[in-house]
Amino acid sequence: MLLLTGNRIDHWIGGARVAPAKGAYLESVDPSIGKPWIEVPAGDAEDVDAAVAAAKAAFEGPWREMAAMQRAALLRAVAVEIAGHAEELATIECRDNGKPIREAIPGDLPSVSEMMNYWGGQADKIHGSTVEIGPASHNFVRHEPLGVVGIIVPWNSPLAILAAKVGAALAAGNTVVLKPAEQASASILVIAECFDAVGFPPGVVNVVSGLGEVVGDALVRHPDVRKIAMTGSTETARIISERAAPTLKQLAFELGGKSPNIVFADADLDIAVPGASTSSVFTGGAGQTCVAGSRLLIHASIYDELVEKIEAHVADTVRLGNALDPATAMGPIAFDRQYEKVKSYIALGREEGAELSFGGRFGPENFEGRDDADTLAGGYFVSPTLFRGATNDMRVCREEIFGPVTCAIPFEDDDEALAIANDTNYGLACGVWTRDLKRAHRFVRDVQAGAVWVNTYRRIHWAAPFGGFKDSGYGRDSGLESLRGYQQTKTAWIDLA
Repeated sequence: MLLLTGNRIDHWIGGARVAPAKGAYLESVDPSIGKPWIEVPAGDAEDVDAAVAAAKAAFEGPWREMAAMQRAALLRAVAVEIAGHAEELATIECRDNGKPIREAIPGDLPSVSEMMNYWGGQADKIHGSTVEIGPASHNFVRHEPLGVVGIIVPWNSPLAILAAKVGAALAAGNTVVLKPAEQASASILVIAECFDAVGFPPGVVNVVSGLGEVVGDALVRHPDVRKIAMTGSTETARIISERAAPTLKQLAFELGGKSPNIVFADADLDIAVPGASTSSVFTGGAGQTCVAGSRLLIHASIYDELVEKIEAHVADTVRLGNALDPATAMGPIAFDRQYEKVKSYIALGREEGAELSFGGRFGPENFEGRDDADTLAGGYFVSPTLFRGATNDMRVCREEIFGPVTCAIPFEDDDEALAIANDTNYGLACGVWTRDLKRAHRFVRDVQAGAVWVNTYRRIHWAAPFGGFKDSGYGRDSGLESLRGYQQTKTAWIDLA
């Protein structure tokens, strides 16, 4: 069974395809070629109202009445269903946001299925507790679902982020209304059918697409939505915080980053070179990841050597191209406005006095002499770009670019490295490359970030909590901490006197 037929898809509300109330649609552009490939609904508040009503009815009816063991079985079943459609879902997402197919399969899509299976294993293991007050009282604690949860998914890794948030919300007993990014909605709209196929009651999972300022705003303000979980920008989180305040709903944000990737003189360069380049910024997703190690801190004694080795590694391994080409190692920027933003930051870096070590090529400049140059001429491509001689006070070192651009900053000793690492408003992640175990533990302790990787980078697992400090947000995805975030605690007293 194909999940997507034709070049238009509608909302998923109450277990069925529903056309947008106003009949309006948005074009989704394939960033590899710069041309529209599908239309998605341009929803509005009326569509959100319908989705929330369906989710509320399901929560108060069949979903809440269902035994935890049954919910667990459904989550495990949808994991199998998603695995069966992995290739189709990956192709849809790669056309939507430009992530290379070789990163989506066997990377993202298997993890989506595995995450759902993990949450299926947690759904029937939600336990309360008793509190010993005294012989005349019996006190016990219950962990209950919140109700309807609004989930806002970004455009860079929609399906993986859906699995982390939706899986936890459903395992905790909630129902959900999803709002995908308008730039990449198709895969989220399509995957909703997998939940229906395995028997989830209508209304448990709903998807309404459209502009953030319209659909997102209506979802955030809706009085029947008890929590908003969002992955996106810090600026958007501030707007949501203000607009959600009147309804006092819970919020959880996984936001941006300007993560330091710190390479010490004693590091094993055979693993640090690929780790500090392709595993951080020069990735398949063209650096469009919140954990990108876009501040590359290098000990002064190995600064020149490491930059040269990274340039050689990138030249040998990073091939730009169409996201659906298995030979492509790095895809395009996801959409036109982000493409222009990345280009403007590269120009800014030059203006600020940083030296362009390599990269800085745009669009067709990257494909001169290639057989596919004409096909890719309209794509939003930026070559892997590294600035050397950067200082941490430059805007290119302080502001999130969200593209394949990194700044190499030298340091002299551990204290300076730590000071530079923490001199940022963000606090999502950090990489530390060293053979010194004591140093590694000190930096794990002292770096102000929600995730610290030692001699590796971008390792994420559904059983391990993930989230940020400072302007990188609060709340956690994955792990039991995430599950608790989708529950509310109730204390009961029974008088035995």
